[in-house]
Amino acid sequence: MEDTLGLLEEAVQLAREAGYRVREEPLGDLPGGACVIGGKRSILVNLQSAAAERLALLVGVLAADADVTSLPMSRLLAGRLRAAGAAARESDRDPA
Repeated sequence: MEDTLGLLEEAVQLAREAGYRVREEPLGDLPGGACVIGGKRSILVNLQSAAAERLALLVGVLAADADVTSLPMSRLLAGRLRAAGAAARESDRDPA
């Protein structure tokens, strides 16, 4: 859990450095995700979700943004982003 919370904080900071506005709000049953609000790239994060779910949401959004890889981050977060990016590319190739 401690690693998850630390990575969550780092992912939020990384998203902000990448130019996203991160809005952490209670969203009911909605998981949140990337969107544009007032012309600004934003990520809505559901505060009612578990920390691991919030981290997975942020990692998924950041992994899809090629500009993020040039920003400084921990090895652990970089590994999560690589894994999420590889999984997304694999699912794009696998017609279900």
